[in-house]
Amino acid sequence: MKIIKFSPLFLLFIFCVSLIPLFTQQEVVLSIREGMPAIPVACPSFHQEDNHPLVKEAAQTLRDILLADLRYSRVFIPLPESYYQYVPPLNPQNIQFKNWESIQAKLLFVGSVSQGEKENSVVLEGKIYDVKSQRFILGRKYNIDPSLLRLAAHKMADELMKLYGEPPLFTSKIVFVSNRDGNDEIYLMDYDGQNQVRLTYNRVRDYMPAWAPDRKKIAYTSFKEGQAILYILDLEQGKLTTVQNEGTNFAPAFSPDGKKLAFCSTLEEGNSEIYVAQSNGTKIRRLTFNKAIDTAPTWSPTSREIAFTSDRSGTPQIYIMDAEGTNIRHVSFGGNYHDAPAWAPTGERLAYVSRVNLIFDLYILNLRTNQIIKLTESNARNESPAWSPDGRHLVFSSNRKGTIQIFSIDYDGTNLRQLTFQGENKLPDWSK
Repeated sequence: MKIIKFSPLFLLFIFCVSLIPLFTQQEVVLSIREGMPAIPVACPSFHQEDNHPLVKEAAQTLRDILLADLRYSRVFIPLPESYYQYVPPLNPQNIQFKNWESIQAKLLFVGSVSQGEKENSVVLEGKIYDVKSQRFILGRKYNIDPSLLRLAAHKMADELMKLYGEPPLFTSKIVFVSNRDGNDEIYLMDYDGQNQVRLTYNRVRDYMPAWAPDRKKIAYTSFKEGQAILYILDLEQGKLTTVQNEGTNFAPAFSPDGKKLAFCSTLEEGNSEIYVAQSNGTKIRRLTFNKAIDTAPTWSPTSREIAFTSDRSGTPQIYIMDAEGTNIRHVSFGGNYHDAPAWAPTGERLAYVSRVNLIFDLYILNLRTNQIIKLTESNARNESPAWSPDGRHLVFSSNRKGTIQIFSIDYDGTNLRQLTFQGENKLPDWSK
């Protein structure tokens, strides 16, 4: 098997950009509740320290990506471009906050771009202010290569999310399966579909990838030895660890606390049962004991429960059990085919697939109220839901455009986006 072995520097740039505080300051964490209106953010054109073409291009690119991230967030809403005509151009050294308050801005992002010390590098400085109180909230400085402008903008957007106690969203990654090069192989992409990178080169079927919570490892199934063996791929070292090589092994799921790995196997009795191992693949233990098929495990955010699919009642239904395999209860209702549960990181929602009249759509069950929301509405197969780190978005696969592709959608069914276009793409998992 050929695996890309990433250098530590390359992986650093994939998953993070080093941030330099502009000033010594106490970190500020604000709060926001679901259902509250999005926060209006003013983000005027970035100040350019000189007229170098690289600086000009970088300033525009960084702003465009930052604005796109904020629009996607559901936490912030950038002010329309037309609003800026009603305020004088921004002077970073003398900010007139009343002007920005007059166009309904709650936060003001002040960006500045200059040439870096290294050739063809740029420096981005970003400062965030609360407009009403005129208070400086946060400052960050990035020394970046032009090839990493997109990553730097995503990191700045994540800094804004962190102000409100939100997990990093825009530097998160989606792992998925694609046959664009002839076989089902594992690929990686940004949350918005950019920077798609192939991870495996097996010339056989690799499928069902799942992220570890530290974003450094991926578990997946491969047929490279002629049968469905479960592996863990260390992205930093390029190291491959075998978890289980007897029977058919699939559907891995790391616990959010990073301690356990649940998966399905036909190891003992020939039918699919759910097992759990340590996150490094050791100390395998069986959780379910039923003649029916038990599959598709997904962990609760607390790592104390597992939702899964079972046809023990005669048709595929969704159940929840304690992490030790006890206290199994049936939670799906209102149909005879429910599969592929995905537990939201916020805890109260469970996304899943339901088949009605041969149509596969996504639904969301509120575990607290038992309310069900139909997420997709199309004459197609919509499958394999996976949540974003903040629980406001999902990715899934669908053949609604003819071929199987990966889409993202907000938890209320809005903001549908197609992320892949080449070949067939499926089985996405979103890093947390």
